[in-house]
Amino acid sequence: MDPQIRVVVGEDQPIVREGIVRVLEENGFDVVGTAGDAVDLVRKAGAHHPDVVVTDIQMPPDGSDDGLRAALQIRAADSNVGVLVLSQFLEDEYALELVAGGADGVGYLLKEKVGDLSLFVDAVRRVAGGGSALDPDVVARLVGRRRGESALDELTPREREVMALMAEGLSNAGIADRLIVTVAAVERHVTSIFSKLGLRQTHEDHRRVLAVLKYLQET
Repeated sequence: MDPQIRVVVGEDQPIVREGIVRVLEENGFDVVGTAGDAVDLVRKAGAHHPDVVVTDIQMPPDGSDDGLRAALQIRAADSNVGVLVLSQFLEDEYALELVAGGADGVGYLLKEKVGDLSLFVDAVRRVAGGGSALDPDVVARLVGRRRGESALDELTPREREVMALMAEGLSNAGIADRLIVTVAAVERHVTSIFSKLGLRQTHEDHRRVLAVLKYLQET
């Protein structure tokens, strides 16, 4: 039997915090600590060494982006700890700041998505396992932004679809299911994307992270 994924939850509203904890525990996670402010969140993460921290962006003491700052501090102290931040509002700059140091082991979801249990639980598992999980609405908004010329201009419409789903954190199999195509077809698109973006042969997961970062930074 696989060991339980250990989680620390940061949320200043008790009712919301209890709801997140209940959802996690009912889906097999081990919630080893909770925090109501960013300072305590950093302390709890350092004390419990969880697999993943799930935190709201807006938290005391300042009530602004303290949760995001805490998540970045936690990652800087221990890159093995995944962080999934929840935001009340769609702010793409928060997502970009979060993945600036690498998309592996990080996630960004709109808070309303916690109600979509399968999406939320999958995001927590992916981030805990070193993957990424970016809110589809955030990715869609980034895709829609105007930009200058870049290597991304060489991608076909289908390749851009595949890139968007990669940015959400989906595996090749997950992308195939979403697009209703074969895994082999997705693999061909991914190989073409790597080639067009000039990403040399290296560890597959690492190239996916680099591709996603390039995509988010240049869209």
